[in-house]
Amino acid sequence: MKSRNITEVNAGSMADIAFLLLVFFLVTTTMNPDTGITVKLPAWIEGEVISEPISKRNTFSVLVNANNDLLVRGEKISVNELRQKAKEFIANPSARPDLASAPNKAIIFLRNDRGTKYKDYVLVYNELKAAYRELWDAESIKLYGRVYSDRMSAKRKKIIRSKYPFILSEAEPTDFGQ
Repeated sequence: MKSRNITEVNAGSMADIAFLLLVFFLVTTTMNPDTGITVKLPAWIEGEVISEPISKRNTFSVLVNANNDLLVRGEKISVNELRQKAKEFIANPSARPDLASAPNKAIIFLRNDRGTKYKDYVLVYNELKAAYRELWDAESIKLYGRVYSDRMSAKRKKIIRSKYPFILSEAEPTDFGQ
């Protein structure tokens, strides 16, 4: 009988190579953190805060319940209608007595239920923000001939935002839907 020499592959260093590759990919891989919704909070005020009474006329209440239904000032509407209704409320072009008395006095009051889907909450928030964005664009075109943008000077932004300040009051979520 003839004996055959069986060649073997030395796999002793394969584990070392695999470990080094694993460490390399872990170190060089970047992961994008969840950023969430960027909201600039108002400055903290020391001492006693004197608040003015808020007229119901100037309050645009938006409620998203546990069934993800959207109620605006007690009326059920779709998310697609929200932006236009918010713009109409804030600007009040026809000077209706049931809408905001002035754009700088309009307050959006947003409340949701703990059972509300996050996706629906973000859709509602984005529509409210988009309503202001469209108002800022229209005012910027009227005043400066171009749309409101991040490259606009801080002075011009301040003028536009003084006329249409983004005032959104968010309340603690409720537990009605459980």
